[in-house]
Amino acid sequence: MLDLVASERGAWRAGDPRVAANEDLALARRTLERYVPRDAAQAAERERMLAFVDAQPRDAHRRSLLVGHLTASALLVDRARGAALLTHHKKLGRWLQLGGHCDGDANLAGVALRECIEESGIETLAIDPTPLDLDIHVIPARKDEPEHLHLDTRFVVFAPPHAAELASDESHALRWVRPRELAELGLATDDSVRRLFALVFGA
Repeated sequence: MLDLVASERGAWRAGDPRVAANEDLALARRTLERYVPRDAAQAAERERMLAFVDAQPRDAHRRSLLVGHLTASALLVDRARGAALLTHHKKLGRWLQLGGHCDGDANLAGVALRECIEESGIETLAIDPTPLDLDIHVIPARKDEPEHLHLDTRFVVFAPPHAAELASDESHALRWVRPRELAELGLATDDSVRRLFALVFGA
């Protein structure tokens, strides 16, 4: 279980130069290197992601790379609620953590924070810059793009107490979910979201 108080104390906010956009993939590589895997599976994910960056040194963070690309996401937490904000994703039809494409930005923490602000409508968020989890998963083919990989670096982002959310066009709905409520979502979410809840809340 994450020490949420300590994690929030060291968090970076929007406007901090440390979350500014940066195209240099060396920054993404340093972020991945800083992550300390908690088990062999996470160590393998980190090695795959580092190898991917090394194999695609110019465009690993661009969605124009059709085989796959880096993404960044976060579990957005309100400690006062004891809950995390999930989005009912329009394209994937599942309850997921907030996040998205890097679009050429190699500052993975900055990408995750930006995506959380855009998708939650909450401007005053802060991010723990140390990755929480790594996840490589397949995105199914759609009419305008082939099946490809998302190589996702995941963080924790903090909302101010009882912040009011506003869903973006990418979401059917937003919902604050407490750990005990996660089971209600059933197959409408996935194991990686449950893993994030376990890491953050000990659920």
